Amino acid sequence: MSALLRHTSSGISLSFILKNELSDWQAQQPAFIQNWLTNTGFEKQGVALIPDAKTGELSQVFCLMQSSDDFWAAGNLANTLPTGTYQIQGESAFVEQVALGFVLGGYEFSEYKEKPTAKAQLAISDKVLFDRISQQADAITLARDLVNTPAVDMMPQHLSQVMEDLAATYNGEFSQWIGDELLEQNYPTIHMVGRASENKPRLLDLKWGATDAPLITLVGKGVCFDSGGLDLKPSSGMRNMKKDMGGAAHVIALAQLIMAANLPIRLRVLVPAVENAVSRNAFRPGDVVKTRKGIMVEIDNTDAEGRLVLCDALSEAQNDNPELIIDFATLTGACRVALGTELPGFFSTQRDVANGIIDAGLSVHDPVWQLPLFEQYKSLLKSDVADMANCASTPFGGAITAALYLKEFVEPTTPWVHFDVMAWNLRALPGRPTGGEALGIRAVFNYLQNRFNK
Repeated sequence: MSALLRHTSSGISLSFILKNELSDWQAQQPAFIQNWLTNTGFEKQGVALIPDAKTGELSQVFCLMQSSDDFWAAGNLANTLPTGTYQIQGESAFVEQVALGFVLGGYEFSEYKEKPTAKAQLAISDKVLFDRISQQADAITLARDLVNTPAVDMMPQHLSQVMEDLAATYNGEFSQWIGDELLEQNYPTIHMVGRASENKPRLLDLKWGATDAPLITLVGKGVCFDSGGLDLKPSSGMRNMKKDMGGAAHVIALAQLIMAANLPIRLRVLVPAVENAVSRNAFRPGDVVKTRKGIMVEIDNTDAEGRLVLCDALSEAQNDNPELIIDFATLTGACRVALGTELPGFFSTQRDVANGIIDAGLSVHDPVWQLPLFEQYKSLLKSDVADMANCASTPFGGAITAALYLKEFVEPTTPWVHFDVMAWNLRALPGRPTGGEALGIRAVFNYLQNRFNK
């Protein structure tokens, strides 16, 4: 549970006023408050700390907001208000919206700091509302923590422990295949990508829920560090590659949210966890691998490793005939070129599923954008010596060709959604500090909730 959130009915009053209603609202306030707001420049500052006229202690806080649906209106308050406990005034729907932004804005990755920064806290009196906000905040915090953790402490074995602990917490089942077991069980591409590292590659598998419930399978790219392999990245491109397991962080966080909310689904989470390292046994450009599905793939570039580990996991995901497969991956820079770093792109084989996720995202202020599975580009994956290559012959449309590669490993009858996410905030925005980030998981959770929680 977030340390910024408290289940209590007591706290300093925190009110939000629409900027275009400020004059009328201020005219209705007691003279003391009117004078205080005028003399402290409330309209310019946007936040007013009102003391008790007798004791001088802080008694009320007023904040300006541009519009009533500004999800991030409280995104900076946990860091800027004096330490203490505050209680948002308003209807529960508004409180929920603003409260989540408040808590997410107070996030700090402090694992390696001697003393975390003191923050303001938020009081929520309604238990149902408190639980719902806590579940969402905890899931996003988990994703951020996993991405922010240095690779030395977030290798396949560490991801394994996180998923095993999660299964234990929510009475799920956890299993894994490690190292050469991947070859024995026919996961050759996961093994190939991870075999050069002393941190053995793994396929992690979490199962939860009633066996007669609809099965939803999540797949997350778990490349715990990506050097680029023998097609070595430049130092600038390698600097933040601890975040290349961001897809795994997303599905693990989404799984926690689903299980905490007890959605009536059967859940399976598959994470191919590897380090793409350089060693004498690293896979090479020009190598050919037979995938789990039997498709022969020529390695054009060892830095296109994410789709290689995902393709075997997607093939495994088909075994149980799920109603829906959703994967998350920090897959291509091309998606960032197309949409920037703050809007996650996704692909879908079913229009109604795509539209449902888009609408669900908009309703919870977690926007996502659909990109096309343009089949004409499939020919760009042609290989002269194998069934296909692992990356296209041109950099243009790179997010699409990567998605088309993955699509080859999903059965046409299985609805499939593929998210290509940044998993990282390059700039600090209200509620979104720089560093690891979860993008699209609230949209997907809301979609699943709308679809199955009847």
